[in-house]
Amino acid sequence: MASRFLRLGIPLAAFLVIASCRQAPIYNVQTASFVNPAANVALEERGHQIKRAGAALGWQMIDESPGVIRATISLRSHRAVAEIRYDQTQFSIRYVDSVNLNYDGSNIHPNYNGWIQRLEQTIIAQSSV
Repeated sequence: MASRFLRLGIPLAAFLVIASCRQAPIYNVQTASFVNPAANVALEERGHQIKRAGAALGWQMIDESPGVIRATISLRSHRAVAEIRYDQTQFSIRYVDSVNLNYDGSNIHPNYNGWIQRLEQTIIAQSSV
């Protein structure tokens, strides 16, 4: 019985370790358009829309300069930092830093990509409000 457990348990443990270290190419938003980008919306209002979207998802949003927001999210022992650059018609989201997300220079834990994709979608939705 014990040898059967070892035969099944060791490969299962190895699989769980490998699965917990999975990575994916990092997802950056190059240029995404706001809803109705041709509208005459002030840069300051676009910043407010981005900050509302991020705050609704648990991101801490800090103005760095006009057209630049630093977004940070902390979940359990994980943290991700991204830079959002924007103007009146479009925005981009770029990876800055992370903790406990297995970033290796080009790949990162897939959860990061999901957080960025949700942030992107929420910013676009917020821009229509």
